[in-house]
Amino acid sequence: MTSKNTSTRLLLALWDLGGMQQEVKKGQLTKRIVSKSQKVADYQGIFDDLQKEGAIAISKKGYSLTSGKGLEALGEGLRSGDFKFEGTIVGTWAANALVKWISQIDIAVTGADVLVNGKGAIASYDEFKSVALEVYDKLNYEYNFNNLVPIYRIRRGIGDRVSRTEFNDWLLETQANDILQLQGGSVEDSAPDKIEDSVATELDGLRCYATRLKP
Repeated sequence: MTSKNTSTRLLLALWDLGGMQQEVKKGQLTKRIVSKSQKVADYQGIFDDLQKEGAIAISKKGYSLTSGKGLEALGEGLRSGDFKFEGTIVGTWAANALVKWISQIDIAVTGADVLVNGKGAIASYDEFKSVALEVYDKLNYEYNFNNLVPIYRIRRGIGDRVSRTEFNDWLLETQANDILQLQGGSVEDSAPDKIEDSVATELDGLRCYATRLKP
């Protein structure tokens, strides 16, 4: 039982049980992930690590999946080339959960941020500027980006409250107004989906990071 595989399987089970919308009872979750040859105590370290990372929240009664870090951790785990189900038999729940994840992947990953999740669509540049700076500051503080925040993280933080075209146009407008400075380079692991979620222009090329110019 590898730690990374187990963490991903646990997050997938929690997501499939509705952990994004409500707290999942402890027994309901452990029934899915703990095999007959194992004990719940064998997973305690995994639960503790995921809680420290901010991927899940734990109460006396159950577990819930955070909409920001939790979804991101699940998505990265499933996309990892090392992820696999161990043993000879894969539970039906796991197969069905993967099918559901694939069908909802755009919604699940794009909307992954607890700060703005569940709020209405952004209707104007001024509203976008306010939300973008709020997401920027939150990411910069929580992940210690040293004022160089990946644009793909900002896009995913805002989620489906704004279209891809509006995000691109309005983000570039923040640069034109000397609010954010967009910088080149590439994302940390050159992942195609992260590059796609950055911003590219015919004149300046690919821009992957944003630096705040105004307080």
